[in-house]
Amino acid sequence: MKTIITVALVFTLLLTTSIIMGGNTHDEEQEHGYKNTYSRQLDVAPVSNITYAEECGSCHFAYQPGLLPEKSWIKIMTDLENHFDENAELDADLQKELTDYLVQNSADKSNYKRSKRIMRALGKSDAPLRITKTLYFVRKHDEIPYRIVKNNKDIGSFSNCTACHSNAEKGSYNEHDVKIPGYGRWED
Repeated sequence: MKTIITVALVFTLLLTTSIIMGGNTHDEEQEHGYKNTYSRQLDVAPVSNITYAEECGSCHFAYQPGLLPEKSWIKIMTDLENHFDENAELDADLQKELTDYLVQNSADKSNYKRSKRIMRALGKSDAPLRITKTLYFVRKHDEIPYRIVKNNKDIGSFSNCTACHSNAEKGSYNEHDVKIPGYGRWED
């Protein structure tokens, strides 16, 4: 009798934990290749390198490494003297530190869902220099008229992620949270 009660109690605890955690996490991890529950909640890993956040974030949004593949980050970081028409040169040690961080956390080395989708949309030899030029990005933003972004003083360009994605810095680009300045919530 005690064995039956113990088994029932254990089953109830496992079922309750599974419901609280959002389902059968082991099966989801196996099926999708996610490392943990946290990676399922975010689209890309948030920036975790303070030096990168400060150095690159002083001029623009510190894009998460999981938004581009390793090849792209290497190309970007080896031409910093002509970084999108700006000189962003760094001393050699700092450049290596930031390049290593970007490469180690690039989309092709990430288990986060949006990083995986970005990689699936790229060809093997693709190394885009702009996130906005990836096929994945273009598909996700194709219904938004260019004029709404370009002619909007609060946005200016599609590369200004935080203007519409309020949780972009945290690694969340959920389309249900998109609010375009001057237009409000965006519905597909």
